[in-house]
Amino acid sequence: MTDEMLDDIADTAIAALQDILKYFNVGDITIDEYEGDEGELILDITGDDLAVLIGRHGKTLDALQFLVSAITVRTIGFRYPVVIDVEGYKSRQRQKLESIARSSANRAVAQRHEVKLRPMTPYERRIVHITLRDDDRVVTASEGEGGARRVVITPR
Repeated sequence: MTDEMLDDIADTAIAALQDILKYFNVGDITIDEYEGDEGELILDITGDDLAVLIGRHGKTLDALQFLVSAITVRTIGFRYPVVIDVEGYKSRQRQKLESIARSSANRAVAQRHEVKLRPMTPYERRIVHITLRDDDRVVTASEGEGGARRVVITPR
């Protein structure tokens, strides 16, 4: 992927995000863009009163990310991972999930028994799988349907 293509993706995603944010009455905001560890485009919104963009348990933020991703895919013609964050909220959540994944893996190994995590969004499950993919002591899998889908960590 060329830098020019990445710039087009970022410009498209930022334009879509700005169009949506007009309806949220959040005042002056800044959108920082950077590349994540997995090659995804991260757009981090900063401003004064942005709790409304996060919503309860990050649900509004997830919906915002879904909308911006859908608009970006439709505009550029292919899928490229775009993550929307608000003042590092997802970054903090990611660190928390990575910590939960590692401690759950340790517990699974110590107890020689599978550990089932709480139901999670696809994004959260992906973080757990990525965190533990190089841990030779355990295997991760997702089970369940819809909103009840969760990660199960099993010792080898």
